[in-house]
Amino acid sequence: MSEEIVAAGLTFALRRRLAHIARIGIGRYRALRPDRHRFLGAYRSHEEALQHVRSGRGKGYDNDGVSEVSKALMQEVPLWDYPVLFWLQRLSPEIHRIVDAGGHIGVKYRAFSRYLDLDRIDWVVYDVPAQVRAGRAAVRPQDRTLSFADRLEDVPPADLLLGSGLLPYLDQPLTELVGRLRQRPRHILLNKVATRDGPTVVTLENFRLAEVPYHIRNVREVPDALDALGYDIVDSWIIDPLGHRIDTHPQLGRVVSRGYAARSRDTMASSASR
Repeated sequence: MSEEIVAAGLTFALRRRLAHIARIGIGRYRALRPDRHRFLGAYRSHEEALQHVRSGRGKGYDNDGVSEVSKALMQEVPLWDYPVLFWLQRLSPEIHRIVDAGGHIGVKYRAFSRYLDLDRIDWVVYDVPAQVRAGRAAVRPQDRTLSFADRLEDVPPADLLLGSGLLPYLDQPLTELVGRLRQRPRHILLNKVATRDGPTVVTLENFRLAEVPYHIRNVREVPDALDALGYDIVDSWIIDPLGHRIDTHPQLGRVVSRGYAARSRDTMASSASR
């Protein structure tokens, strides 16, 4: 190996090391002004993150008032919702009930009602009690097929599980969530899944009045969970505009937002045998 190649390799390694040190310094500086930043800290678990919520802030999503954060925006259809809308339109003839896990106050029901015939689909939002209370209080006369539940075990069997923005806030593995359903749905749609190349990290999302644990999962966690549950991924996508870094820990790398459409292998086998 020539001296030039060795020198180039050492220079590259040195630059990477200096960039890593610089990112650590930037993160520590940002940590001094936490109110200016969206993501704070890096922890090994949901529980550890909750222990670092600042004094005077609500802990987690189950807080009255959190439902008002970005409520109007979430009832629109941004670019990254179109893969989900595409699959809902495609599957709608065979869907009679949707479980919208982490569905807030029914924001996707309202957003998608302009494009889907929801009068024939029973749409059940499952969320924490504070969001369910806010959702029930906000029900409109035209929300004829929208209902709420704060216990997943109480939801009747559904054809499709929707998790739009659920996974970053879910404090349990996807396999456990699906296992709590009375019956596994034929289809699962997941959107805005925060992923990274390394081990799963939990940060805190700054909602001003509350700080909420935000899970950035290893990139293989969700695909492996779907496979273990008996689902095949039939579509996946990356949402570039939602990519980011943890403000106080930029050295941990870029967070990539992903989406998945999955179908039960039992359903696929049944269709093939007809």
